Amino acid sequence: MDAFQILIEVIGWTAAAIILAAYILLSLGKLEGRSYLYQWMNVVGAGGFVVNSGYNGALPSAVLNVVWGGMGLFTLWSVWRARQAARAAAP
Repeated sequence: MDAFQILIEVIGWTAAAIILAAYILLSLGKLEGRSYLYQWMNVVGAGGFVVNSGYNGALPSAVLNVVWGGMGLFTLWSVWRARQAARAAAP
């Protein structure tokens, strides 16, 4: 295994750890589902899985994680918009 392949594996394992940590923190009530941190953990983790699974030819996993990351980005955008609207409506 060369250095590039090791890097791809490190990215994949790091992504797995980030997504698992996000889920554990959510389950323990330490994070909210619509929090920026939870969503960013999912987006970053999904990105790592896309790199790892795409490199390894696991296309169903890569596509799933593109969608997963997209959902996270959409949620981040919708939470941001809702907070902006709330600020604009506040006196």
